[in-house]
Amino acid sequence: QVQLVESGGGLVQAGGSLRLSCASSGGTFSNYVMGWFRQALGKEREFVAAISWSGDTTYYADSVKGRFTISRDNAKNTVYLQMNSLKPEDTAVYFCAATPVKSSADWVRNRWYNYWGQGTQVTVSS
Repeated sequence: QVQLVESGGGLVQAGGSLRLSCASSGGTFSNYVMGWFRQALGKEREFVAAISWSGDTTYYADSVKGRFTISRDNAKNTVYLQMNSLKPEDTAVYFCAATPVKSSADWVRNRWYNYWGQGTQVTVSS
């Protein structure tokens, strides 16, 4: 059973940066594609970014492209989300998730992710 624990959220001013981390345990980390999703108050959970098993392929939502960077360290069983140029509309609870699905077309869909962390709050003030 894979367990995921996010950290690094907090309150930041618009234009600032945060780095989220997600530590994995209980499984073979390198067997999973890792994703980041977010859910703002009153809205549905949405895809943010995903990274392949080796880290050589990444995908981003259009809303974060050029500002956010996903990366992973398989030796540390950890995935990261570097968030720069933050905007108030980035305010949400951020979740990391793991999926064994091989089709990259499915990596943006939360239904294919088997394991989820508890989430970490990111608040961007204007």
